[in-house]
Amino acid sequence: LGFVGNAREEAADTFLKLYKLFLAKDATQIEINPLVETSDQQVMCMDAKFGFDDNASFRQKGVFSLRDPTQEDPREVQAEKWDLNYIGLDGRIGCLVNGAGLAMSTMDIIKLHGGEPANFLDVGGSATAKQICEAFKIISSDSGVSAALVNIFGGIMRCDVVAQGIIDAVKELDLKIPLVVRLQGTNVNEGKKLINESGISIFPCDDLDKAAELVVKLSDITSLAQKVGVHAKLSLA
Repeated sequence: LGFVGNAREEAADTFLKLYKLFLAKDATQIEINPLVETSDQQVMCMDAKFGFDDNASFRQKGVFSLRDPTQEDPREVQAEKWDLNYIGLDGRIGCLVNGAGLAMSTMDIIKLHGGEPANFLDVGGSATAKQICEAFKIISSDSGVSAALVNIFGGIMRCDVVAQGIIDAVKELDLKIPLVVRLQGTNVNEGKKLINESGISIFPCDDLDKAAELVVKLSDITSLAQKVGVHAKLSLA
């Protein structure tokens, strides 16, 4: 790395301490940027970014006691309370998906059709109807969201549980934004039956590409209506 003289020993000592810190504190990230060598051959960490494994909070109480939720996105804090993985983004299309890989591919295909995702929200593989309802509360709390796409592949997750959560959320929140729902996998027929018999306005779609194309178009329509001060209630013809 180009360190010479006393700086070489100081650099080696710094690297060893960082490595020990990484192991001892269950870190996921220890980033020093910049690391500098002064004119008198001192090695100094000028700024740092640390990340720690949430699963280790029970044995790293000292580290996690330093957390300040007021400095975090309140939606992410709320999501964590319900064991949901949420990251807010700048788009207008809310996403509710199970599995990080499926969530990433869902956001990609939305962008492919000209839309922008408003969030990354992974409900995991064993969410309850209540957790699904809470997920919709988080999505709908973003005033910039003009449509939402639910993309669920049921393995451990049952589609009928997801469907019940969707129905509960739409009724409890009086959801105004158009909602496109794609369900596949375990108990998919039961889930579709629940939605069809619920009487709520939902746009079902089995094909992910068509679902993404549809939600982008619905988002554009809703956004345009919002700009001119009109409430657009959309439903299937």
